[in-house]
Amino acid sequence: MAEPPLYPVAGAAGPQGEEDRLGLPDGTEAPLDELVGAYPNYNEEEEERRYYRRKRLGVLTNVLAASAGGLLTYAVYLGLLQMQLILHYDETYREVKYGNMGLPDIDSKMLIGINVTPIAALLYTPVLIRFFGTKWMMFLGVGIYALFVSTNYWERYYTLVPSAVALGMAIVPLWASMGNYITRMAQKYYEYAHYKERDEQGPQQRPPRGSHAPYLLVFQAIFYSFFHLSFAGAQLPMIYFLNHYLYDLNHTLNNVHSCGTDSQGILTGFNKTVLKTLPRSRNLIVVESVLMAVAFAAMLLVLGLCGAAYRPTEEIDLRSVGWGNIFQLPFKHVRDFRLRHLVPFFVYSGFEVLFACTGLALGYGVCSVGLERLAYLLVAYGLGASAASLLGMLGLWLPRQVPLLSGAGLHLLLTLGLFFWAPKPRVLQHVWTLYLAAVLWGVGSGLNKTGLSTLLGILYEDKERQDFIFTIYHWWQAVAIFVVYLGAGLPMKAKLAALLLTLAAAVLSYLAMERKLRRGVAPRQPRIPRPQHKVRGYRYLEEDNSDESDGEAGGAGAEEEPPPAGPPEPAAGRRACPFEQAQEGDGPGGR
Repeated sequence: MAEPPLYPVAGAAGPQGEEDRLGLPDGTEAPLDELVGAYPNYNEEEEERRYYRRKRLGVLTNVLAASAGGLLTYAVYLGLLQMQLILHYDETYREVKYGNMGLPDIDSKMLIGINVTPIAALLYTPVLIRFFGTKWMMFLGVGIYALFVSTNYWERYYTLVPSAVALGMAIVPLWASMGNYITRMAQKYYEYAHYKERDEQGPQQRPPRGSHAPYLLVFQAIFYSFFHLSFAGAQLPMIYFLNHYLYDLNHTLNNVHSCGTDSQGILTGFNKTVLKTLPRSRNLIVVESVLMAVAFAAMLLVLGLCGAAYRPTEEIDLRSVGWGNIFQLPFKHVRDFRLRHLVPFFVYSGFEVLFACTGLALGYGVCSVGLERLAYLLVAYGLGASAASLLGMLGLWLPRQVPLLSGAGLHLLLTLGLFFWAPKPRVLQHVWTLYLAAVLWGVGSGLNKTGLSTLLGILYEDKERQDFIFTIYHWWQAVAIFVVYLGAGLPMKAKLAALLLTLAAAVLSYLAMERKLRRGVAPRQPRIPRPQHKVRGYRYLEEDNSDESDGEAGGAGAEEEPPPAGPPEPAAGRRACPFEQAQEGDGPGGR
């Protein structure tokens, strides 16, 4: 008697003609629906909802990762630069550690590289962002900041100065790509949150203007709340390491006679020796290694957790408008009256953050209460700015002018108060007044930065323009920082007067812009050329003329020509096929 096979034979039923346990025939007689049909409990609407929920969570992850990357990058950069300048300022440290190498000259050239190089950024920033893409430009910028940190292991002219120049070149591209990235995340979040409306309108239909504004306001508030924490995080090396080596205010401020509005330059008469003991080289290497690890973590955050800002086909479209057009478009946007009216605010945005770090912190703070309290003043400024950035979300219920003008009004009152205040050196009774002034200035800075970036994202919704707009914004900030660097030796009254005039011009110009928009004045925007695709890929199969206008391309106002009545004519240089020859009578049976 033959034994049955160990496994059932595929194909026809076995020798006994049995079916499987489910009562279905085997092999070719099995019903196809049972094999490849839809899952019986599949709910398409529920799966679609879950899919877009995952997409929205991905957008939130992108925003948090970009914000945390900016926080870590600038905390490391500002902390290292501050510690480096203090160490190099001390005469004993320079002579013992580096002899006659000329550290002051190296530091001055390093500051020139950081402050002067961004002036040329308007020429190359849009090209770099379009070439690398928004995410990869962010990663490259963070990597250049990490390079600057790494060069401090070996402090020489040929390491510090070139890395400072590279960092200066990366400042505007990094900030422009970050502003563009946050704006794009808000637009994508709106698309994923209202996917049903998009399906009803069609994929080519643009969402209503201003529809992404609430998400943009929240995302910009989150980003700047993280960023302003970098001013507090940058003080950790000072608080936990360098403050233990500093002299007290009675030694460092021994020859300082005037502070605040009566001072001139930066810390005139400050003692040339600020370190009572020199830090060991091993301890400095440990601190720099920690900072380097944090900078590397910021790179990994941007690389691993930040998704792309555009789809691959959108990236191709953005690059395909032509590199010459990409170079020219930032200059052509000067035609737009909205940007021209916002330029004074851009300049003031650069002035006020530098004044907080140099004028207020040094001219009023360190000059009167000593270098050992510099870190706590900047911590107060950073925490106030971070909290105020979150307060910017009140714009969800208030008109968009309120947060921006509130920050400007607060700075106006503080500047007027500082104009008439000259604290006495080595007197600690007014230290809490300084902390309060730092917090309030940070509140104004937070409202300023959040309001400006949100306003630009609302006014310029077209994804083809956003990188140009944020490039212009941060380039004007870089110009303002350069001007502050040039005027570092001016009297404090001159600095405060320039700050007041710029702030007044910015507020008046902004109100004029809002009045024009309410009157319905149409801004003049340069036309973005259509993509010119040189390669025919799966995405671009249609033959179109990328130089023709929308009307010529078959837009809403274009008239469609009726198709020819006869058969299609063969293209030039191609022999007619037999069917065409028969239709024209050229075949064997023709005339």
